[in-house]
Amino acid sequence: MKIHEMPPESRPRERLLRQGTTALSDAELLSIILQKGTQQENVLDMCNRLLSAHGIGLSQRSLKELQTIKGIGPAKAMQIKALFEFARRQKSVRRRGKPLRSARDVFLYISSRLPFADREMFFVLHLDAKNKVIKDEMISVGILDASLIHPREVFKSAIKESSRAVIFVHNHPSGDPTPSTEDVETTRTLREAGELLNIPVLDHVIVGQDTYYSFKERNVLRGSLPMKNHKITS
Repeated sequence: MKIHEMPPESRPRERLLRQGTTALSDAELLSIILQKGTQQENVLDMCNRLLSAHGIGLSQRSLKELQTIKGIGPAKAMQIKALFEFARRQKSVRRRGKPLRSARDVFLYISSRLPFADREMFFVLHLDAKNKVIKDEMISVGILDASLIHPREVFKSAIKESSRAVIFVHNHPSGDPTPSTEDVETTRTLREAGELLNIPVLDHVIVGQDTYYSFKERNVLRGSLPMKNHKITS
């Protein structure tokens, strides 16, 4: 049955107009975004099938992988990718006005930017005097390498933004946030550069799978290398 052949009270758009977005199922919301199905399947049936088979796993798939799913071509694959990326960014924006008072706050702030990432991504969070984020900036993508994370590039934007302090964040795609020797050496080099510029490095947080490692909380910015991580359970 095509969407226009359905009773008006069952059509997603009409339901949204009458009852609002909260009344719609996930499949109905997705059907409004994708707009059209195929000749064999209306868009609502397609979305029910997609969510039943893949659920949140849709957000983990690349454009190429999405196009291997029945009924998903390049346009729908891009719509799905854009939808999840928009949702992640909005989650980050909602947290932007809150001060970062702990490594857990940093984890919650940045985790929406890093779900299911298959490469290391290195961010700098620029903070004001109240530890609120002025700007978050991705410095590099790939294996964390001291030659790529140069103090000049890291602190150039901090100076431009008049940052009072910075926090570094990067992820470990393996899911284990335990820092490598390279992580420690790079962090210490950046901390020393921050001291010279009078821009304190408050922390370096490594994000894993529902867990994180804080250099500050483990006293690694100045001390030895304890191997203990924080598990996020809620």
